[in-house]
Amino acid sequence: MTQTDGVVYLVDDDPRVREALSELLASLKIEHVTFGSAAEYLAFERSEACACLVLDVRLPDINGLDLQRQLADESCPPIVFISGHGDVPSTVRAMKAGAIEFLTKPINVEAFVTAIRAAFAQDLEHRHRVAGMESLQRRHDLLTPREREVFPLIAAGMLNKQAAAILGITEVTLQVHRGQIMKKMEAESFADLVRMAAKLGIPGPDRTL
Repeated sequence: MTQTDGVVYLVDDDPRVREALSELLASLKIEHVTFGSAAEYLAFERSEACACLVLDVRLPDINGLDLQRQLADESCPPIVFISGHGDVPSTVRAMKAGAIEFLTKPINVEAFVTAIRAAFAQDLEHRHRVAGMESLQRRHDLLTPREREVFPLIAAGMLNKQAAAILGITEVTLQVHRGQIMKKMEAESFADLVRMAAKLGIPGPDRTL
């Protein structure tokens, strides 16, 4: 990852802080957008680029910690908190809610840059994970209804004969379905298929059948 791989969204009501951090980010060739309030940030249409949200705790319209909670259910980039009034309870609350770092003003430049890079790395990892799950789900959607019945049985380690008996089909037919599942899911091995089933949350068979 290079220094220009992400966008920093900086929310602070102090224009002096925004200017100082903006100059720092510009010197590092890190793309950034600044806001004087939470409302300005929320109204802004973010790009699809990897991102980090640098958020002041005390804002004119909403507490930064409350904004963090509000954004928890949305596609929010990792947050780095900055505050001129840092205290232990606020720090603990922010970190428990998933913040990358909680920095007090005046900001330590090295710690600030390290936190931003960590946020970019975390956001990138999250995007890759989401993209991987979407791809996995698309492949699963290609399976026929019968193949979706076969999938959990074989992923649970059942022998072809056992799975075929449960479904009331011949072992040869079960083997055909198994081959199609491996092909459509693009599984390189049985172990690979089992991992895919786990990621998709596919339950094992009902042993009472």
